Amino acid sequence: MNKETGSRKICVGQITGAHGVRGLIKLRSFTAESEDIFSYKPLESEDGKQVFAVSFKSAAKDHFIVSVEGVADKDAADQLRGDKLYVAREVLPKTRKGEYYEADLIGLLARDAEGKDYGKVMGVYDHGAGVFLEIGKTRKDSFMLPFKDEFVPDVDLKTATVTVNVPEGWLHEPSKKEKLT
Repeated sequence: MNKETGSRKICVGQITGAHGVRGLIKLRSFTAESEDIFSYKPLESEDGKQVFAVSFKSAAKDHFIVSVEGVADKDAADQLRGDKLYVAREVLPKTRKGEYYEADLIGLLARDAEGKDYGKVMGVYDHGAGVFLEIGKTRKDSFMLPFKDEFVPDVDLKTATVTVNVPEGWLHEPSKKEKLT
């Protein structure tokens, strides 16, 4: 969240490196339709201190080739490698019922139906096997839970909570004997 404006930001892309020697850049889009990244403005750093004026040049298999205003050579392009591009949450399309932006979920309190506190949603991950929520009070005690109705039956953005069903044994702590083997 941008402390100055109170605006929540969503990461919509990342610069993955230079393309050639004339300052062109490889840009990976995180938007549902990859070309939508060009319709959102301004694209900026998470802290809002850097604005990226991006112009489409061509498309590749998994990224775009773009120019960025003020970047004229490979060295300048290489300095941007890894930079993530953000937009204000308000400029993105409204979500439908049951759809959420990852940034809407991160930070929500996670409780079961009886009110047991599991901490907060610390992250949202999709590595190809479906979406998982990382839930915990700290990274050390966090756990992953599939983001499916069976495990997360309710998301309430107004109360900033998710209801979770953690299966019995899911959070099994190994005994000292099990840890030694």
